[in-house]
Amino acid sequence: MASIVRPGLLRQACQTPTASQRMLSTFTSSSIKRSSPLAQQLRPAFVRSAIPKSARIAAFHATQRQQILPPLPQKIQGTLNQPVPVPDPSPVHGSYHWSFERLVSAGLIPLTMAPFAAGSLNPVTDSILCALLVIHSHIGFEACIIDYIPKKRIPTIHTISMWALRAGTLVLGVALYSFETNDVGITEAVSKLWHA
Repeated sequence: MASIVRPGLLRQACQTPTASQRMLSTFTSSSIKRSSPLAQQLRPAFVRSAIPKSARIAAFHATQRQQILPPLPQKIQGTLNQPVPVPDPSPVHGSYHWSFERLVSAGLIPLTMAPFAAGSLNPVTDSILCALLVIHSHIGFEACIIDYIPKKRIPTIHTISMWALRAGTLVLGVALYSFETNDVGITEAVSKLWHA
C-alpha cells in the first residue's frame, strides 16, 4: 500500500543501503572464502534479508500472485515442424452463423423499444421478443463455453457444459412461454416494474 501512495519514498529506500546490505558487503569481503561450505550456507540468508520485501514486489502490486486453478493439461500432437490442421470450411459455422448472430442482435433493438414507444402491447411482438432473447442468450453462452472450456483439452467438462446449456435454454423457453400465455407477458411485467 505504501508503494502506491508514496512511490518516491520506495525508490529512495531502495537506493540507500540497509544495514543488512552493508553486512553482506562486509561478509563477502571478509576472510571467509566464497567457495567454502559455510559461505554457501550463510549467503542465501544474507541475500534474502538484504532486499526489503517492498522492493521484491513491483511498485503497484498490492498482493502476491496466487494461482486459483491449476493449468489445464497440455496435449502436443505431432512435431514442432508440422502445421496446425486447418478445419474444413463450412459456411454454416462461418459466415452464416455470424450473420444469424448479427440479425438476432439487431432485431432485439427495435423489439425492445417498440412496445414501450407505441404504447400498445401486442402478444405477437412480445412472443417474438421472448424467442429472440432465448436464442441470443443461448448463442452468447455457447460462445463462452467454446472459448473457455475447449473441447480439445477438456472434452468431458465441455460436453457436460453444452448439455447443461441446452437444458437451461429449454427450461427458460418453457418458462417464458408459460409466462406469456398464463400471465401478463414480459413487456407488461417490465412496464409495471418501471412504473412501480
